Amino acid sequence: MWSSSQASTRGVVEMGRVEAGPSHFPKRPAPRNSARVNLSRTVKPCSAGDRPGISVNCNLGWSSQTSPDLSQHFRGYSSASEAVLTAQSDLRKLLVGNEKIGVLLLNLGGPETLDDVQPFLFNLFADPDIIRLPRLFRFLQKPLAKFISVVRAPKSKEGYASIGGGSPLRQITDAQAEALREALCGKDVPAKVYVGMRYWHPFTEEAIEQIKRDGITKLVVLPLYPQFSISTSGSSLRLLESIFREDEYLVNMQHTVIPSWYQREGYIKSMATLIENELTKFPVPQKVMIFFSAHGVPLAYVEEAGDPYKAEMEECVDLIMEELEKRGITNPCTLAYQSRVGPVEWLKPYTDETIIELGQKGVKSLLAVPISFVSEHIETLEEIDVEYKELALESGIKHWGRVPALGCEPTFISDLADAVIESLPYVGAMAVSNLEARQASYVGYMH
Repeated sequence: MWSSSQASTRGVVEMGRVEAGPSHFPKRPAPRNSARVNLSRTVKPCSAGDRPGISVNCNLGWSSQTSPDLSQHFRGYSSASEAVLTAQSDLRKLLVGNEKIGVLLLNLGGPETLDDVQPFLFNLFADPDIIRLPRLFRFLQKPLAKFISVVRAPKSKEGYASIGGGSPLRQITDAQAEALREALCGKDVPAKVYVGMRYWHPFTEEAIEQIKRDGITKLVVLPLYPQFSISTSGSSLRLLESIFREDEYLVNMQHTVIPSWYQREGYIKSMATLIENELTKFPVPQKVMIFFSAHGVPLAYVEEAGDPYKAEMEECVDLIMEELEKRGITNPCTLAYQSRVGPVEWLKPYTDETIIELGQKGVKSLLAVPISFVSEHIETLEEIDVEYKELALESGIKHWGRVPALGCEPTFISDLADAVIESLPYVGAMAVSNLEARQASYVGYMH
């Protein structure tokens, strides 16, 4: 059974209560009625070594010292805040103790060369969370994935060729892992940070083997998807759960999961700052439509399987716009969904159709915000930067911009480190969690 963080602090998902099905997911505030978007951005690549965290100047030797007596550290300080900060540091040392802390970052993965494109697509479409087949036809999953990947590979190769011949996702995720490791070290939590990709190297299985070799005793699992969906975080976590169940070492290792973190203050403020910065690049910032574009999912996932993705996405947009309003920014905004595949209905409104409609309504300035992505990859660099920009200009929109993905933005990384630290007291907790309820609900739907 998976354990999950039960902290009540905002941003570490509250996992303490049992949910019986889709109707029991947390209710969100009513979405905004206003139509409420950037693309002129310079991607600042984060520096990364061959493996995440190698260059971190932090002692990863696990301390063998006994835990400090916190009561001794409230004496002799010049201010109450100094005492509190010292107590917090000592509490973190107490939580770490002699444990070997690991953090596993989960992400999609992407082909690093053009030769990788077809096998990457096969892995993607062979996942039953991406293409759902009735039970009687599940034996066709891999043959169908093979067919689709071969058919789609030529066009996909063109897209990857246009952004340099491969996805930058691994390099960026490795850099995020290194930055997170540095941030944790700076907060007195020495930890090793690992990257596990769902559909390409380094696969989740590879990361788990390294975790075992390193003798990690406490593991925090952190999907790099701000909002939970059964097709992203859910797929990665189901794979991870199956790996754990088959391995005695992993079964006995204490662990916790942070399934979504879109409500965290650091994430919200980082997104708002990126938007605020990009708005200044327009001739008339106050007249720019802020256009949130999220990765889509099939409508059935939400309506039949109880996927909370849509509700979390809408609440996320509300929180970002509330933060912007605090800064005196009251631009209109809208939310749409991109990257639909196949004949089934996906979440609406669709990004391409919405761009055309905005042009028809006379919108002249559009700022695209890739709301479900924290790293640059094919869907930001090619789909948004090239395809949607071209569509916008053809639709009468004169000024186009895009907010960059968060990458290694310092406030964002520091907030992720805080999320990890806040989850440590709940490592090993075995309560039935929201995540498990979501999984059970989805399994029932699949059957």
